[in-house]
Amino acid sequence: MSKTKLTCEMEVTLNVIGGKWKPLILYYLIEEDTKRFGEIKTFINHTSHKTLTNQLRELEYDNLISRVVYPTVPPKTEYTITEKGMSLYPILEAMCDWGSRNLDDKYELINPQCK
Repeated sequence: MSKTKLTCEMEVTLNVIGGKWKPLILYYLIEEDTKRFGEIKTFINHTSHKTLTNQLRELEYDNLISRVVYPTVPPKTEYTITEKGMSLYPILEAMCDWGSRNLDDKYELINPQCK
C-alpha cells in the first residue's frame, strides 16, 4: 500500500479528525462513554444516516473508535473511544474553548457540550 504524501504534521491531524461531525462524535464518546448508533444519531440530529455511518467508519479505520456488533435481532452496534482517540481530548477541549470565546450573535447553541 502506498503512503499518502502530506505537507506537514498538522495535515495528519486534519486527515483524522477532518469531517463535519468527527470532532463532535469523538468528544461525545469521550464525555459520555460507549454509545449506540441511534444515540449518536440523536445527539447529532441534523446529519444523514449515510453521512454519520461514513464518519464512524472513518474514525474506526483510523483506530480512534472501536465498534462492537452484537448478533441480535435487530442488530445492536456500540461505539467506544479508543486510547488513540482519547489522546485527541486536549485538541477537542481547545476547540471547545475557542468556540466558547468566539461565539457571537451569528450562532445559537442548541446542545452545548463544552464544560
